[in-house]
Amino acid sequence: MPKTSTKTNQREFLFKLSHFEPAFDAAWYVINTYSGHEYKVIEALKTRIKTMGLEDQIFQAIVPIQSKMVIRRGQKVKSQEKTFPGYVLIQMSLSDNSWVTVRTTQGVTGFIGIENKPQPISQAEVDRILHTTEEDKPKYETPFAIGDIVKVTSGPFADFIGTIDTIDQEKGKIRVLVSFFERETPVELDFLQVTKEL
Repeated sequence: MPKTSTKTNQREFLFKLSHFEPAFDAAWYVINTYSGHEYKVIEALKTRIKTMGLEDQIFQAIVPIQSKMVIRRGQKVKSQEKTFPGYVLIQMSLSDNSWVTVRTTQGVTGFIGIENKPQPISQAEVDRILHTTEEDKPKYETPFAIGDIVKVTSGPFADFIGTIDTIDQEKGKIRVLVSFFERETPVELDFLQVTKEL
């Protein structure tokens, strides 16, 4: 199970699979797992790598996660979710032994590649994934879509009905067009200030 901190409830995302430093020929590969089994696969890999004596060939794993702000019971709640459910990045030196060990680990369904041959991903792509994960700037998960009819629940326009014009997921804001003095007026509101229940 991933460790969680009670303070931030932040999950681990980078796992050391061996005490060895990555070899010069080590590259990052993407493995497919059963969805929801990403952390179980990492635990199984740690055991198999030790048992098979492959600590000098398989080094680290990443489960990409991202912070999200979710509206629950009228409150903003920060949560974390996997960016690519069912996928784990693994750093390894590719050999017949390392490939078979990873491929036959319980929960792994295969490598991402061409014709069942693992294809490495670039270090730049790995750095981008790590940056997104470490950045921890939560995006809002919105239950709204542009064009939705909503009712304003608080503020000076409470009880007005309007149409969503734009959505800003970074800030958790929407712009609603409300009819005011027979004119459509754009009003910027927080996600918490509107409801789809008319």
